[in-house]
Amino acid sequence: MLTIEDIVNGHPFFTDMQRAHVDELIECAGYVRYQEGETIFREGEQANRFYLIGRGRISLDIHVPHRGIVPVLTINEGDVLGWSWLFPPYIWQFSARALEQTQAVAFDARCLREKCQQDHELGYELMKRFASVMTQRLQAARMQLLDVYSLK
Repeated sequence: MLTIEDIVNGHPFFTDMQRAHVDELIECAGYVRYQEGETIFREGEQANRFYLIGRGRISLDIHVPHRGIVPVLTINEGDVLGWSWLFPPYIWQFSARALEQTQAVAFDARCLREKCQQDHELGYELMKRFASVMTQRLQAARMQLLDVYSLK
């Protein structure tokens, strides 16, 4: 069985990160598992983690008045889930649910924010990496919206 260290060290999100920073982050990490259909977090709740998805698929959903829950994006194995923990007021902007049995490494937000306050270089590294993830997600959402609203 892979250790948290093995998973983190092998994940592209942490490529080229200083060893000391990776070690700091691992101190905030633990395993989590979710069953198919299980809610991971809900829109509007306190954002208290981020996740490296080891196995499984997750649907990012948003509640749309008069339409209900609308899937926005699917997060797959090897992806990072959650950036709301990094930005005040630390509230989830989407909901997330497991589309299949999912295993992940979860990082405790309070622990991470404390480490970022103590080591601004670590905070900057995380900010750069999450900015990249956010840009990719915004582009994916844009493409999905173009597809949904295209004139056929």
